[in-house]
Amino acid sequence: MLFVGDDWAEDHHDIEVQDETGRRLAKARFTEGLAGVAQLHELVAQHLDEDEADQVVVGIETDRGPWVLALIAAGYRVFAINPLQVARYRERQSVSGAKSDAADAHALADMVRTDSHQLRSVAGDSDQAEAVKVVARAHKSLIWERTRHAQRLRNVLREFFPAALQAFDDLTAADALELLAKAPDPDAAARLTIAQISAALKHPHRHHASDKARVIRAALRTEQLRQPAAVTTAYAATVRAQVAVIGTLNAQIKTMGAQVEAHFGQHPDAEIYLSQPGMGPILGARVLAEFGDDDHRYADARSRKNYAGTSPITRASGKKKTVLARYVHNNRLIDALGQQAFSALTGSPGARSYYDELRRRGTGHRAALRQLANRLVGILHGCLKTGTVYDEAAAWSHHTHTAAA
Repeated sequence: MLFVGDDWAEDHHDIEVQDETGRRLAKARFTEGLAGVAQLHELVAQHLDEDEADQVVVGIETDRGPWVLALIAAGYRVFAINPLQVARYRERQSVSGAKSDAADAHALADMVRTDSHQLRSVAGDSDQAEAVKVVARAHKSLIWERTRHAQRLRNVLREFFPAALQAFDDLTAADALELLAKAPDPDAAARLTIAQISAALKHPHRHHASDKARVIRAALRTEQLRQPAAVTTAYAATVRAQVAVIGTLNAQIKTMGAQVEAHFGQHPDAEIYLSQPGMGPILGARVLAEFGDDDHRYADARSRKNYAGTSPITRASGKKKTVLARYVHNNRLIDALGQQAFSALTGSPGARSYYDELRRRGTGHRAALRQLANRLVGILHGCLKTGTVYDEAAAWSHHTHTAAA
């Protein structure tokens, strides 16, 4: 067998090849792209026949990109290793703190040679699942970016125009953006008429637009501390820029959301995901994207829960034992599962009962939601393994019997 460590950068890959004893057979640096992959295959061919590609084990710090796909297509066994694991492994070999790309390639080769049984190989997800991942991640990234710009806008308004924060609850809403674009400073906002404000409120089909318009106008006309005129003009220009960015992000989020639903709807597991409590097409797409659809990736429900980051970890030493939430996890997945758990409280009597019981025991809100999410991941795993949609009675039967006893 050959063990290959691949330390990648944007434009090159540092490679080390070892045999089963850990003896270095070759080291090289290849450029990113088709030529580099071809050179890597030539290097491997110097030590193995073409029909022995399954005897090549590769360690690399990423699980996506055309380079990784090319390695998998060649028949190599590829392990995507967390950079934090590589750093800790490197510290086992040396405490000096020295680091180089070639040394990282050596550490990666060592890891897949000695510890591949404890590492997770790159999942064999379908092309449909990969497509869902691309659009779902892009959609969520746009939402995160909008949140950042909304916070920046909030900070700017707090500095010179705090009345706007009282007038608008949601700075990403279409009506707030339209009015701030028309009147980005206190004087211009004070001149807005009821008719102008009402016209903006009618676009998102708000109820009681006239009453809301009076409340907004009153808030915009309240006396506030002021900045000098020149500074106010500068701040107003900043508000216009942020409003334009948020408006563009709103449009692209809507467009990308339609793409998410379209790609997700074509996946064969979409019906199972949509049957889960608290899960619609957007959340379902996000969860599918992060879990993938490789049937052999998760040996059991516990494995899926551990990957999700919803299951707790135990630290025990002597007489001391603590149970903690997992600190290292997939942020996108844990965010989607948390939203699902919260939504399930109103959509599933079983989920609500399970949450309420945890709260009665003294568990905090966030911890109870995390435990509920962990339970829902187990239910999802069972549905995917059996190919059946969610059933409320079957999903919570064990919990109901335990509570009754």
